[in-house]
Amino acid sequence: MPTVYRYLFPAMWFAWAVYWWISSRAVKATVQRESPTSRFAYIVPLIAAGYLLAARSVRVPFLDERFVARSPWTFGVASALTAAGLLFAVWARRHLGANWSGTVTIKQGHELIVTGPYAFVRHPIYTGLLVAIAGSALAVGEWRGVAAIALAALSFAMKLRLEERFMEQQFGDAYREYRRRVPALVPFI
Repeated sequence: MPTVYRYLFPAMWFAWAVYWWISSRAVKATVQRESPTSRFAYIVPLIAAGYLLAARSVRVPFLDERFVARSPWTFGVASALTAAGLLFAVWARRHLGANWSGTVTIKQGHELIVTGPYAFVRHPIYTGLLVAIAGSALAVGEWRGVAAIALAALSFAMKLRLEERFMEQQFGDAYREYRRRVPALVPFI
């Protein structure tokens, strides 16, 4: 396996994580936070998804079987999807600015952001991460990648439901109108 195949995806995810960590310092103070139990409920499937993608092998029948052949074409498409997804998530994170939080929260002076990527989907960070995870799953090329996508989608679905409740509580009719006209995860649907 060429070196680029082995290190490109970890390097992209590492660069994203470093940016995420650095930018997490410049946020507004929290006035309302989800419970630890609710956070645990969506973190566990997300950690499992990460494991399925990062492990060399999971040695589980069927999950280690390939669903796509390893080829330069597959690698190129997978790389492009992963990079595009991570960049979309970064764009959303930058646009959200100091309102961002890794947990479901309401910030002091919280603003309803409806421009930039938020004009296309209500949860563009999750959209971007799901695209990036799909790209990484394609790079793995085994059914465990598909399982990782499903687990990540489940995690984000649980988290976005809670976020929707917090946003509706905070912004009322303005958020209900935004939710009516902008899809949650997939643009134009």
